[in-house]
Amino acid sequence: MAPTTRSGVKPKTETERKSPKIIKKKPKTDKKVTEKKTPTKNGKAKKEENVEDVEIEESPNTAKSIYEFTVKDIDGNEVSLDKYKGHVCIIVNVASRCGHTKSNYEQFVELYDKYADSKGIRILAFPCNQFGSQESGSCEKIKSFAENKGVKFDMFDKINVNGKNADPLWVYLKDTLPEVTSGKATGKDIKWNFTKFIINKEGIPVERYASSTKPLTLVDSLEKLW
Repeated sequence: MAPTTRSGVKPKTETERKSPKIIKKKPKTDKKVTEKKTPTKNGKAKKEENVEDVEIEESPNTAKSIYEFTVKDIDGNEVSLDKYKGHVCIIVNVASRCGHTKSNYEQFVELYDKYADSKGIRILAFPCNQFGSQESGSCEKIKSFAENKGVKFDMFDKINVNGKNADPLWVYLKDTLPEVTSGKATGKDIKWNFTKFIINKEGIPVERYASSTKPLTLVDSLEKLW
């Protein structure tokens, strides 16, 4: 039998003393007010309010960098993004039949060919069909299209960037860098094909650019990170 103290309380065992105290985090709640109408004798409805605690759904996105994500490449293979540690990256949503396709692919190819070896830049292209259905082909066709453009940088599986089925990586990118136009915030959602995110060597998104921004104009921003 375990000894007791003078107060009659059993002392903690060695295991209990060393075991950390586990504190369960209470979910965030808010008050939900519902209105109920009850008929009275005079025929008029009496309003009654019912107040109850409801749990608030918190964003599951607690990532600190892109290195915490795993995605699929254009061949369907899983790729952990920690392979890009120490590299400055550009992440972009691409489409094969967009008005921005020709100039963006040509300049991304030039940017990669010039700086992949000398500066270690990496470009991660994610096909997306959410804007004008301009990337409707299969991954096999998209890959063939990109290869014909001279692409050597990494191509990934076709994804959604907006909505409830948005890829978790892109949710993180949008949460970290909402769009700002002329000094005004215009929301988190991706507006069109070829939205670009610059990622620093620690895997953190640092700049976001709209579709109209040409890849070669990013060099000044990239040079600050190399």
